[in-house]
Amino acid sequence: MIQIPESDAGKILVIEDEPSLQALLRMQLQRAGYTVAVAGDGEEGLAAVEAVSPDLILMDVMMPRLDGNEVCRRLRSNVRTRQIPIIMLTARAEPDDRLRGLTVGANDYITKPYEQRELLVRVRNLLDWGRLQRDANPLTGLPGNIAIEAEATRRIASLAPFVFMQIDIDNFKAYNDFYNYHRGDQALRLTALILQRAVDDQGTSDDFVGHVGGDDFVLILAPEKAQEVGDGIVRRFDEEIPSLYSKNDRTRGYVQVENRQGKLERFPLMSLTIAAVSSDGKCFTHVAQISDVAAELKKYGKKQPGSVVVWDRRAG
Repeated sequence: MIQIPESDAGKILVIEDEPSLQALLRMQLQRAGYTVAVAGDGEEGLAAVEAVSPDLILMDVMMPRLDGNEVCRRLRSNVRTRQIPIIMLTARAEPDDRLRGLTVGANDYITKPYEQRELLVRVRNLLDWGRLQRDANPLTGLPGNIAIEAEATRRIASLAPFVFMQIDIDNFKAYNDFYNYHRGDQALRLTALILQRAVDDQGTSDDFVGHVGGDDFVLILAPEKAQEVGDGIVRRFDEEIPSLYSKNDRTRGYVQVENRQGKLERFPLMSLTIAAVSSDGKCFTHVAQISDVAAELKKYGKKQPGSVVVWDRRAG
């Protein structure tokens, strides 16, 4: 097994049969802070992928035994490797050659001879993209915690006002326990769809929708549209979520679930608590400060009946 020391910047596998170019790529990438493993042909490259689990593959197209296109095709057909970003290195600049690599699943390509700065920019961009892909929630497809924190940090640094909404589904656990987790997943997917539609219809192109995990979601919105988006989410959720219940439960307005003491307890139909924090007039310097305010608001909102949007517009 190939063992290499790991760097926080990312692990890159270089698959290149020309020794001098392989050594040059390794040196340039290591100087940029990356952990680098190398392989001399396609078959060796496939074995190295299993051994080192790279964050990105930089691969020549023309190689002995297995060429780059075939290696790419095999990686994309394997569930364990299909998400790894791939950059193809090719000496051919013809459109058909580039298209062939993209067709079998390459994310990008660089024509030899390459310019070092361009190579490093493309590597960095694809590594960032790959991290977001891995972080995306597999159930809803929405960006996860890494992307949420990065977006909130970007908004804070920009100094432009924004609204941070932390969204929690009330009584979701009772629904999940009563109907089973498959139905619970359906409720989460429907909620994600409601959030996205509200942002698409009432929000702006710069608005952000993320899924923290479980029944917790985050929106980061332009202030001028946030009230409208929040109200739209509550309206859509209250209209659509009852369809997930049986007719009898919907009519009664609750389900009965056994609590930890073994007694039946009534839980109302699911609702939303939205904690909305405006950055306007605040001196936020870190995402944790916003999360702390949102947590206080959410605690207050959960004491209110039904779906609510609870706002914090206090001066910082």
